[in-house]
Amino acid sequence: MMITTIQLEQLTCPSCIKKIEIALGNKDGISEVRVLFNNSKVKASYDENIIDSTDIGKLISDLGFQILNMK
Repeated sequence: MMITTIQLEQLTCPSCIKKIEIALGNKDGISEVRVLFNNSKVKASYDENIIDSTDIGKLISDLGFQILNMK
């Protein structure tokens, strides 16, 4: 398992958390998602044999959130 941390542009509403958690939680290869509202960060645990951090970033971007950086 790998873990990626994605810094987003400031999250403006708590419903953003659910939107991201549901979208990533339904994706094969992602086992855990935590969205930190106060820090505007997403932490995801994933199986690198199924999905990679670039794919996770694209999923978040497709939801309309701007990514500032990924680790």
